[in-house]
Amino acid sequence: MDKANEAGMRTIFIIHGSYGNPQENWLPWLKKELEKLGYRVFVPEFPIPKNQDLAYGGHDLSAWLATLKEYEQYIDEHTIFVAHSRGCIFMYRVLEQIKRPVAAVFLVGPWITYRWYPKGWNKIDSFHEKPFDWDKIKKGSRYFEIYQSTNDDTPVTEGKDLAQKLDAQLIIVKDAGHFNVAYHPRFKKFDQLLENIKNKL
Repeated sequence: MDKANEAGMRTIFIIHGSYGNPQENWLPWLKKELEKLGYRVFVPEFPIPKNQDLAYGGHDLSAWLATLKEYEQYIDEHTIFVAHSRGCIFMYRVLEQIKRPVAAVFLVGPWITYRWYPKGWNKIDSFHEKPFDWDKIKKGSRYFEIYQSTNDDTPVTEGKDLAQKLDAQLIIVKDAGHFNVAYHPRFKKFDQLLENIKNKL
C-alpha cells in the first residue's frame, strides 16, 4: 500500500450523472474492483427530479452539495473522485469550494455548457447559474483525467477545451457513446478507467 494507506484508508468517490443512481452502468463494478484493492469507496445517491421534462433540468445543486457534505470527513488530499456526465459538472462546483486539493479527479463524458445543443439552445439550471471559476477548479485537484467519446452528443471539442482549462490528460475513446449501457452493454464495466485509476493509487 502507498503512504496514504499506511496512515489511513484512502477514499474514492464515484459520482453518478443526470437522473442516475449508484447501480447504473459501470459504477457498481468499479466500486467492487476498487474495494478488492483495499480502498474505501463511496457512491453517493444524489437527489434527482421526478419529472425529467422539468424546465431548467430540475436538478438541485444545493441538494447535491448537501448530500456530499455528509461525507466531508472522508475528503482529504489523498481522496480520488470519479465522475460521470452531470457528475462532472458537480465536481467543478465541489472543487471551487474545496479547502485543499484532492489527489485526482477522473471526468467521464463531461461538458462545460450546453452550447453544443442543437441550434445553440442555451439550457440553464442550478449547476450553470453562475460562471465556473476555472482557476479555483484547477487548484482543487493535483491531477485531472478526461474521457471523451468520438460519438457522444457532447463533441470532442468540449473535452479539448476542458482539458486545456484544467491542464488535464485527455483520453479520446472511439465510439463509446456517453459511456453508458444505454449506448452499449459493454459499459457494465470500464477496464481502461480502472487501470488508469490504479496507476494513480
